[in-house]
Amino acid sequence: MGQSGSLFHAEMVNEDGVNGVAYVKNDELKVTVSSPTSSAPGTNPEELLGLSLSTCLNATIQSLLKARGKKNQSRVEVQVDFMREPSGIGFYFNVLALAQVKGMPFDEADNLIKEAEKRCPVSKLLIGSQTVTIKTIADDTL
Repeated sequence: MGQSGSLFHAEMVNEDGVNGVAYVKNDELKVTVSSPTSSAPGTNPEELLGLSLSTCLNATIQSLLKARGKKNQSRVEVQVDFMREPSGIGFYFNVLALAQVKGMPFDEADNLIKEAEKRCPVSKLLIGSQTVTIKTIADDTL
């Protein structure tokens, strides 16, 4: 059930784990999912997390650029590694988001990206995680 005052409400459903289909309820979007440890076709949770973070963070950066009257292009690349816990029991994601703003001095871009990180709904969900890093990189790196 959506919260009162919600600007957008979506319900995603998975009944198959990582071997089958996940879908958006009341929508046409269906995604084949597979385990990251298999060669079966489909996507997996770390890819979906990476897509969510890269899309949301970059949209937030672009919104901040537009609000400042800037036309610079931005890009966010997210790398997600599926890792085994040091104890050997369980897994975790190690996430590195590399963000850049083309044609902008590094310090200015870094400040803008840090502000975007605080405003992006997906990065807000990940705040405090010891396995998530958002890093500004020079505009000619990626």
